[in-house]
Amino acid sequence: MSLVIVSGPSDGGPGERERMLEIAQQHFAEHDVDRSQVVRIDVPGRGAGEEGDGALRMELEPIIPFLQSGSLFGERQGLLIVDAQNLQAAEGTVIAALIDGADLALNEVVFAAAGKLPSALTSVAKVRGTTVTVGRMWERDVPKWIGPEARKRGLKLDDGAVSALVARYGTDTGSIGRALDQLVEVGPDITEKMVRDRFRNRPDEPAWHITDAISKGEAGEALRRLSDFLVHGHPLVYLATLESDLRRRSLASAAPDEATFREWVGGGSDRQLSILWQRRNRIRESSLRKAQEALLRADRAIKTEPEETHRVTLERLTVAMCHWYR
Repeated sequence: MSLVIVSGPSDGGPGERERMLEIAQQHFAEHDVDRSQVVRIDVPGRGAGEEGDGALRMELEPIIPFLQSGSLFGERQGLLIVDAQNLQAAEGTVIAALIDGADLALNEVVFAAAGKLPSALTSVAKVRGTTVTVGRMWERDVPKWIGPEARKRGLKLDDGAVSALVARYGTDTGSIGRALDQLVEVGPDITEKMVRDRFRNRPDEPAWHITDAISKGEAGEALRRLSDFLVHGHPLVYLATLESDLRRRSLASAAPDEATFREWVGGGSDRQLSILWQRRNRIRESSLRKAQEALLRADRAIKTEPEETHRVTLERLTVAMCHWYR
């Protein structure tokens, strides 16, 4: 039995998740495990799931017979545990003990974790397993991914078409792949207009893209990102993101050193925290106060004024923050 940990970023999106699952399936294929012989278990979020008879929640109990006994017919089998970062400490201890005592030559076990595993599993993985790390995907990396995928489908995309796909889907390579599948019907030569006409709205735009544009003072980019976000996102979710970002900026301004700042924040993307710390002296205290007051006014407006005014309220707030934060 081989044990593989596919480790992705805790703040990753659909693209990173898709890549993690691709690596898992590739591992099973390389070890002659047919898809029909892979048992997939999705770990419920912490605090969710049905309580089982022992230390494992009910959804995780199929792990036990898999690790305790091999296939009745001598076939190669696979166990894929998705969202393994949600495993509780006690569950990690039980599963680690099962893996440590297993002698199953025909079985492959893969954990896909967007974040940290329980320490017991980390320890057994160092002895009996290998780790494959999936890094954070940035939008600048996506065109390199699109090129080979388009060629596999017999498509030729001009630069505008590639940019349009990134504008619509960001780092969600799963959605981009499905979009390319649809473009096969109209290919092989794909233009920007064809992409924009066919895929009008960008789904599930992460709000941090907007705060990133705000940090750079790029009002036009921030407004475009806001428009994409509001296709599926709620205005109050956006305000909560801005409030969280403002809190971190205020902590960065008050902290005596970076280590203290990170301790006060209590976690987050290393890249984003580094950027906030580096830019802490660029924002005046008066600007932070203005941002806080504007957030309170916008919150009241969203909760009390007609829905048709919400978009204008958020756009004005976004432009103002671009001015205050640059």
